[in-house]
Amino acid sequence: MNDDARGAYADFQMPLAEAMTTQRAIRRVRPDPVDDALVLRLIELALKGPTAQNEQGWEFIVVKDPEVKRRLGRQNRVMWRLYRPIAHFKARNDPKTQRMNDAVEWGVDHFEEIPVFVVACFHGSRFGFPPVVAASTYGSIFPAIQNLLLAARAAGLGANINTMPLWSNWAARRILGLPFGVTPCVMIPLGWPIGKYGPTTRKPVGEVVSLDRYGARPWKKA
Repeated sequence: MNDDARGAYADFQMPLAEAMTTQRAIRRVRPDPVDDALVLRLIELALKGPTAQNEQGWEFIVVKDPEVKRRLGRQNRVMWRLYRPIAHFKARNDPKTQRMNDAVEWGVDHFEEIPVFVVACFHGSRFGFPPVVAASTYGSIFPAIQNLLLAARAAGLGANINTMPLWSNWAARRILGLPFGVTPCVMIPLGWPIGKYGPTTRKPVGEVVSLDRYGARPWKKA
């Protein structure tokens, strides 16, 4: 852990705007351990996220055991082998996306070396009708996930969202020992980053904001 990371870990005083504008998916991380106290503090901050009717129907599984990581890593590789041809086809004329795919592949190849994973789960099923029911369910877990990601950034940790090991819900439940009523949502790898954060590139706000009705873009610059 470098001095900057120690300072951030001590007080989480990074300005919110800085954490938000420099947050990115960090997939290449060192195998160095991450303190349990820091992981629990990240989850504690995650729990401050809002939930529907304040139900707080979440569960977090901290994964450190090599055998559990090995089994989840196997699921990750199976799903990546299925999706990789699609990912490479989509990135065939886009060097930036190709580099992102390379980072994803690094995470697949080095899965078991990542020091810790946090699996965010919720009580209930991922399915619902009408679709807004499912949206409400996910809306009660993703604020906590974003809190955790921002807290990780403030602490100097690398993190990202990975769902591939959970594509087989049945296999994930079995590996993690989850009861039927608890659904895994995302895995968050955590580790000290290899390389730097840096700013992210996003579309201008005027290109994605409409006024009153879709397509009315008064803030889009010519």
